Amino acid sequence: MPENLFNKVWDLHSVRILPNGQTQLFIGLHLVHEVTSPQAFQMLRERNLKVSFPQRTFATVDHIVPTKSQARPFSDVLAEKMMKELEKNVNEFGIKLFDTSTYKQGIVHVIGPELGLTQPGMTIACGDSHTSTHGAFGSIALGIGTSQVRDVLATQCIAVDKPKVRNINIKGKLSKGVYAKDVILKIIKELGVNGGIGYAYEYSGEAMQNMGMEERMTVCNMSIEGGAKCGYVNPDNKTFDYITNRIFAPKKENFEDAVRFWKSIASDPNAEYDDYFEINASTLAPMVTWGINPGQAMSIEETIPRILDMKEDEIDTYSLALRHMRFKEGDPIKGKKIDVAFIGSCTNSRMSDLREAAKIVEGKKVSPHVNAFVVPGSQQVKKAAEEEGLNKIFSDAGFEWRNAGCSICLGMNEDKLTGDEICASSSNRNFIGRQGSAKGRTLLMSPAMVAAAAINGKVVDARDYV
Repeated sequence: MPENLFNKVWDLHSVRILPNGQTQLFIGLHLVHEVTSPQAFQMLRERNLKVSFPQRTFATVDHIVPTKSQARPFSDVLAEKMMKELEKNVNEFGIKLFDTSTYKQGIVHVIGPELGLTQPGMTIACGDSHTSTHGAFGSIALGIGTSQVRDVLATQCIAVDKPKVRNINIKGKLSKGVYAKDVILKIIKELGVNGGIGYAYEYSGEAMQNMGMEERMTVCNMSIEGGAKCGYVNPDNKTFDYITNRIFAPKKENFEDAVRFWKSIASDPNAEYDDYFEINASTLAPMVTWGINPGQAMSIEETIPRILDMKEDEIDTYSLALRHMRFKEGDPIKGKKIDVAFIGSCTNSRMSDLREAAKIVEGKKVSPHVNAFVVPGSQQVKKAAEEEGLNKIFSDAGFEWRNAGCSICLGMNEDKLTGDEICASSSNRNFIGRQGSAKGRTLLMSPAMVAAAAINGKVVDARDYV
């Protein structure tokens, strides 16, 4: 019978069905960072357990690491403490760590692919919501909690409910100035932040096929924001070319065998799905969030929806969003003043993101009242960008060029909003307090849109600048 990729990969990694109906799922690759792992390692010590397959777990530091100066000890006492705890744990349990001294450090969902750790047909787990990023390679990538991090360390397995699979067909071609970030924000807006509960998303269609691997990662990254368990794209020649010659990729003599397997796990032409959804990429305009979750988004051409257009179960969140953002129903998003411009995060901090933003800011200056900064997703991205001169383009325009890390995306480090500042952000969440201030306000958009907003001091249409 024709089968989709999700079911193929799931079945290959299923150990057994547990009495409660969950699947005991073997995890091929486990990624850890400094925030969700300390308690898990302590649980192993309390039970006198070892890490079963230390060669399948890799660690980095990203959430708490400062992006201005990364000299040790970190100026933030808690950040330094967490860094030392991670170093102690990986040394004790024999796990590979990519720290700032390795020149391979970065956001966990950036370094996994760039090091060749992420490959098609894998099951991947990490104690981080946006693990779904890795699904861009044709893998099942699951964000897990701390107790499940413990389970993977101890057994290399987790107990998990098997979701249904929804095929999302993105037909047509994207217009100039419209990007992968706009695609996923549109999908979340249409299906809702809870629309994906109980589902894995398979992204398909002409627009997805035309996207590069970094763009596909952006789409898969935010699957979780739509409630989905994970998101993925079927592997193709772009996938195989991206993986070729990366550090942990199959070696040359084994690569052809690997590609044959990777091709075999792709969804069959007549595969069936539990649900279908379709959008037309050719009609999309740049998207911007106006509220307090990624589903509260609209195109740059639209106005903030009115309460009469809301479903009954949306009214409370809608009203809270307007109060927090201090916006009014019917307001245009275009022209809203910003205070901070952030290009970075596991959603949009790769080379293609930085290149698109640099095209817009080159030869221009950041608006005097805007604090603008760029945070590359990894040390390797930072180095590559500097070799291309992108750092100089940003610096000359008035952006601050930083070191690799999660930065203001989640406010767990020194980078935070102050008071009720409005931030044009290429990150993935606009929850209240997400960027470090209970009154701070976040507008999610593509890196190109952030760049254009930084130059103008307000939200504008990036299509006018590309």
